[in-house]
Amino acid sequence: MTQQHIAFLLRILSVAMMVAMSACVHVAAKDLPLGQVMFWRSGIALIAILLYMAWCRDLPHALFTKRPFGHVTRGVFGAFSMLCSFASLAYLPVATAQALAYLAPILTLPLAAWSLGEKISGRAVFAVALGMAGVLTILWNALHLPGEGAIIGVVAGLAYAVTMAFVRVHIKALTATERSATISFYFAVVCTVIGLASWPLGWSSINATLIWPLLGAGVLGGLGHIVSAEAVARSSVGNLAVYDYTGIVWALLFDVVLFSALPNIWGITGMALIVGAALLPVIPRRSPKSA
Repeated sequence: MTQQHIAFLLRILSVAMMVAMSACVHVAAKDLPLGQVMFWRSGIALIAILLYMAWCRDLPHALFTKRPFGHVTRGVFGAFSMLCSFASLAYLPVATAQALAYLAPILTLPLAAWSLGEKISGRAVFAVALGMAGVLTILWNALHLPGEGAIIGVVAGLAYAVTMAFVRVHIKALTATERSATISFYFAVVCTVIGLASWPLGWSSINATLIWPLLGAGVLGGLGHIVSAEAVARSSVGNLAVYDYTGIVWALLFDVVLFSALPNIWGITGMALIVGAALLPVIPRRSPKSA
């Protein structure tokens, strides 16, 4: 098995983990402040990351970094992206929030070409347009959902997609000199500190029902970031971005099995457009027939 194939499998596994984490956040964020959810998710992820480092015998070497300011930048942008994602999950079904997140790999394509010099298909522009059509469809659907929360969820989801596109390109640049576990560790540190800083704003008490989704979000989030960074270290950002679409299957499954929620025709149409946009850049071109 080549490094490219390993990268693809790692990306698919990381997507499954992150969607499962999103389902946990979807439960917790309905009753807890977002800063509190971020603290738990990142703090528990730190433990998972440190255990992974110990298992790989990378301690204490993995804690040393040549680019501390790079980690701070990645952490701050990543923390804002995480808060936007949590807000989207608090107000939207998991599948809808996941579909909006698919704008990130679509936007990653031109960003990777511009900042990293990666080659992308000429169909990237059309893919972005198709993805935007999907977003407008989901937004139209949200306008007709009960309550004002759906609009907040869509706006937060769009903000997440934009910031996450920059974060992914930044992670790729960091992998040139930094270990995958190091990147995940310092991201979790920054998010834990930012989450803790929200404590004076007021946290809620945690009961037995909420402790399990918080623990699940932390463990799955920590391992998911490690696996994702390992995938990025083995392949280009553009090649891996499209594999995020596999998350829609898991997201729909969680919505149906755990939350008894099914999207309507507008929601399904918007998701299909965004997934199609994510797939378009890697659909093989037909080779011209020889005369």
